[in-house]
Amino acid sequence: MFNRNRSLQQMAAIVSISLVAGCSLLGEESSDDAGPIVVGTTSAPSTLDPAAAWDGSWELFRNIYQTLLSYPNGATSPQPDAAKSCDFTDSSNRTYKCELRDGLKFSNGDTLDAKAVKYSIDRIRTINADTGPNGLLGSLDSVDTKGDQVVLFRLNKADATFPFVLATPGMSIVDPDDYSAKALRKDDGIVGSGPYRLQSYEEGKQAVLVRNDNYKGFADRKNDAVTIRYFQDSGEMVKALRGKDIDITYQGLAADDIVDLDGKSAANEGLQLIEGAGSNINYLVFNPKDPWSDKVAVRRAVAQVVDRAAIAHEVYKDTVEPLYSMVPSGLTGHTTGFFDSFGDPDKAKARKILTEAGITETVPLTLWYTTDRYGSDTALEFKEIKRQLDASGLFSVKLKSRPWNTYVVGYQKGEYPVFGRGWAPDFPDADNFIAPFVGDQNALGTPYPAKEITQVLLPRSRGESDRANVVQDFEEAQQILVDDARLLPLWQGKQYLASSEDVSGGERSLDPSTIMMMWELTRKTSW
Repeated sequence: MFNRNRSLQQMAAIVSISLVAGCSLLGEESSDDAGPIVVGTTSAPSTLDPAAAWDGSWELFRNIYQTLLSYPNGATSPQPDAAKSCDFTDSSNRTYKCELRDGLKFSNGDTLDAKAVKYSIDRIRTINADTGPNGLLGSLDSVDTKGDQVVLFRLNKADATFPFVLATPGMSIVDPDDYSAKALRKDDGIVGSGPYRLQSYEEGKQAVLVRNDNYKGFADRKNDAVTIRYFQDSGEMVKALRGKDIDITYQGLAADDIVDLDGKSAANEGLQLIEGAGSNINYLVFNPKDPWSDKVAVRRAVAQVVDRAAIAHEVYKDTVEPLYSMVPSGLTGHTTGFFDSFGDPDKAKARKILTEAGITETVPLTLWYTTDRYGSDTALEFKEIKRQLDASGLFSVKLKSRPWNTYVVGYQKGEYPVFGRGWAPDFPDADNFIAPFVGDQNALGTPYPAKEITQVLLPRSRGESDRANVVQDFEEAQQILVDDARLLPLWQGKQYLASSEDVSGGERSLDPSTIMMMWELTRKTSW
């Protein structure tokens, strides 16, 4: 039969509320009888080196590398993993101390000690890759060690979000003997200390993960091996699921496929769809290097024309929600700033914005998107945006696209006037939907000074451990983003996993940043 599981929990690992007719999902489980669990996704890594990745590569890293802190099933705040304990040692939130677990080793048998942790963090900062996570370490002054087990992080300013940063896969611990301190690793190997080790890897095709017998951490592995297969297209992935070539899908289900999987048909026999609240967002970036995108009136006019509800309904079949702030619904501090400032789509108001700025000609814009990162509906989404802007009579839009690996290079070089990006949170805090996009070094490769945000609002909010007390700071920051309109939020996603009914654990497998913890997946052997 087909079964749909719907979750109501907002920012945590999805909680199962599903029932399969005539059987219990909580039956006896086994991971050894039918080979590895095979996971399908359209989100392939861009690199295997943590110092080079601030993107979806983290989905693989979470399962192979280890971080000091992470998110056990059900947790929404960081908990010790490679660490035995971590705490601020001062009331000003400027010295953070972690003590490691005893007997930690990398998958190759090398010792993981405090020096390896320091080496890994220092390496990120030394290499400072354009696509790397160094932007998350803006508050870090230095890393020191005390013996083999203790690591001290000294911050240059108060930062209550620093534990969240340490819990991101960007802070993965690497073996100093296998990773250069000054250069990225270029081969297809990984030496980590996570629940799995990488047995083999074919770029763009698959990653074969097997149990890491040296692992010491919180993960309770319910299987011995997982194979991740990378697809270019949602339809191909669903075909593989129905053909039993994969057991479960992770990222990249297209809206039409979700709707189809939600229906009762013979093709869905033996499958289940798990739905949960999500915090991933999709947005447009305006590049100030482009003479048209640099004009605030042009950006505001686009914001006035774009119809988010139409995108959500027509393109994504209501599998996403319209978004009116860079901070998604469900997080403390969320606002609806773009709706409050612009209201419903209105081309007359957009024309007035342009004419008051002295712009009377049709504005030419080139919009770029990636073909293989955010799912098969991305091309349809951009065609709809083009249709809306062209139909206003105010814009003349061209569309261009590239695969992710070359797309990243293009926006880092500032080649695109307007481009699409998606964002899955590094950690569940409003800070992580503002800070990564502002400042001279940010996740977009497009400098955005925003001094009131970077020099006043974010530093002030990071001095407050109780995040409920920083709502006003985040509201002010979001209004600045609305007024500048350099970032235009479009929609907020939901989480959908489709799997065989023979596989359980999907509902437990997503951490608060919606990265799959592969160790939660298992096969059911009794009904």
